Amino acid sequence: MLHEQVRSSHVRSVGYSQQERVLEIAFHGGGVYRYDDVPADMHAALMTASSVGGFLARYVKGRYVYRRISG
Repeated sequence: MLHEQVRSSHVRSVGYSQQERVLEIAFHGGGVYRYDDVPADMHAALMTASSVGGFLARYVKGRYVYRRISG
């Protein structure tokens, strides 16, 4: 999955597969997490948020099933 770098103090990059509805978040600390069944509009909103980490904490964490895939 191709990742796009973002400007964030915690998040290094974000990847998304619209076909699979999978969101991947890579953190500066080295961990990569995969969130399942994430709609495309949620990914779009994350990528345009003024705070990627804040958006992730408020709208993604705890709402979608996830697993650590690396780090």
